[in-house]
Amino acid sequence: MTTPRRGLLIILSSPSGAGKSTLSRRLLEWDPSLSFSVSATTRTPRPGEADGTDYHFLSEEEFKRQVAQDGMLEHAHVFGNFYGSPRAPVEEAINSGRDVLFDIDWQGAQQIVNSALGPHTLSIFILPPSIAELRRRLISRGQDTPEVIAKRMQKSWDEISHWGSYDYVLVNDDLERTFADLQTIVTATRLKRLQQPGLVEHVRKLQQEFQEVE
Repeated sequence: MTTPRRGLLIILSSPSGAGKSTLSRRLLEWDPSLSFSVSATTRTPRPGEADGTDYHFLSEEEFKRQVAQDGMLEHAHVFGNFYGSPRAPVEEAINSGRDVLFDIDWQGAQQIVNSALGPHTLSIFILPPSIAELRRRLISRGQDTPEVIAKRMQKSWDEISHWGSYDYVLVNDDLERTFADLQTIVTATRLKRLQQPGLVEHVRKLQQEFQEVE
């Protein structure tokens, strides 16, 4: 018998270039029932990005209004722009038993972990195999200017220094092995007693059946 399950808030964090975006995409392909939390941001769209798919692109005024109305699960100011996770779609998903995946930094992760939804959060930090490899990946992406890459490298150690606040930490030196470990972690956490509120009713029924047998 399958008991009703409560959705998880699955958080992936890492310094830029460590692989969290690739791993997030692989997770979504592995389990189509997973939904991605589309972040809101005040930065301008990059070429090819679509509103509502890659980000919810908001004005700074609208973003701050939503924060003031408790409409964001978490928010942060990064590289001169605001980023945040809209609350309503996340709560709707997890209450329906669907997991939600977050690709956010350590500041956002801590805000969610410390919120009322914290007990239903799975946080995973992705470490690069080396700083040299991290820089190589940033350059090879071809998305940022040398100035932006330098800023991301400067910020990377601050992000890495928060690795100890996560439930799990994976070193992404082999993408296939890291992804396999990630699948194992998600599968096991879904089976935690806290995530299966239907077990209470199932055990109650077992107790009734046991009494009837007696």
